Amino acid sequence: MAENLRTTTFTNNAPIPNVTDNTEWSNLNGPAYCWYNNDISYKPTFGALYSWFTIESGALCPSGWHVPSDAEFNALEMFLGMNPDSVNVWGWRGTDQGSQLKSTTSWDDGGNGTNTSGFSGLAGGYRIGLSGNFYAVGILTYWWTATDDSVNDKPEVAWYRRLDGEYNDIYKATTYKRGGKYIRCVKN
Repeated sequence: MAENLRTTTFTNNAPIPNVTDNTEWSNLNGPAYCWYNNDISYKPTFGALYSWFTIESGALCPSGWHVPSDAEFNALEMFLGMNPDSVNVWGWRGTDQGSQLKSTTSWDDGGNGTNTSGFSGLAGGYRIGLSGNFYAVGILTYWWTATDDSVNDKPEVAWYRRLDGEYNDIYKATTYKRGGKYIRCVKN
């Protein structure tokens, strides 16, 4: 998809819990969503922030779509020209692949990208898992992958991607599943 997911229900029409309280968010161990700063006016532009547990349900994306795995993000990055030796590196990787994913608008202080990929990544900020606070709209953004880190015996964390206005490359790492990050769906 060329936009972040903004659904408030699972595919079976059951509601996804809208968690607005910071303490409740920081203690999450299940599905949840919110709007940036708990302000629904951010919905049309940035979509919803989700805990990773929402992905784990397997009922988030529309029929025929799914949340991309870490390997699928790797494939996208290589398609955009990232060296295959770099895709599994933790941290900042690549050259201009982040710029290719970033929108030409919404990024503060000259951080806009070229959007040559058509991904249209906006600087929507995120929700901090440990505190429930919101941070960095206009500065950076994150997307969850569907891949947790069970392979390294760390099932409490999952892989994500980050774009930052100051950088043209892409950050890859893991973090706790209660963090609030955006989701893009990809066709099956």
